[in-house]
Amino acid sequence: MSTTSAVTFWDGVYAARPAATDPRPNVRLTGTVTDLPPGDVLDLGCGQGGDALWLARRGWRVTAVDVSAVAVERLTALALAHGLAGRIDAERHDLRASFPRGTFDLVSAHYLHTPLDLDRATVLRAAAHALRPGGRLLVVDHGSTAPWSWDQDPGVRYPTAREVADDIGLDGAAWTVERADAPRRIATGPDGHSAEVTDHVLIIRRAA
Repeated sequence: MSTTSAVTFWDGVYAARPAATDPRPNVRLTGTVTDLPPGDVLDLGCGQGGDALWLARRGWRVTAVDVSAVAVERLTALALAHGLAGRIDAERHDLRASFPRGTFDLVSAHYLHTPLDLDRATVLRAAAHALRPGGRLLVVDHGSTAPWSWDQDPGVRYPTAREVADDIGLDGAAWTVERADAPRRIATGPDGHSAEVTDHVLIIRRAA
């Protein structure tokens, strides 16, 4: 797949969704990050922008990236509307070709799934190397298919958090897996319907 096709696909996904005025953050983010001191955070695949806004409101300086120009433009407008433009820098990146500059106290990658070609292990390895000493990489993946998911392939298999960590292949002397599990929760989709879903949660911390 070309860069153009990736942009076209994800622009279509987000353009088909109504623009949210105050999108919700992901519950695995709020449950994990609430007690951390704010610093610099990289939000990979920012989507509707709920995570970036939530983090900025709590004092984090957010670099939010997405391959979709629609998503980036919407988040830029939301940051301005909510008085958070000084704390959120929204950038468009195709992570197969470019990675945001800088170092971070936290890198958050929520549901970084795509039907297009993407070497996730390489992207997440770059994210881990972008951490400052003591920083954390939070990866939250789907562990089950929600009824409202764009991907309803019955044959899809979601790698476990431990398998994702193994694929990244970090040096155990410099990075430690703090969490790798598969909690369940009741989620509500865009149509208002609820269903039980499984998340695969991985937290890797860089040595201080």
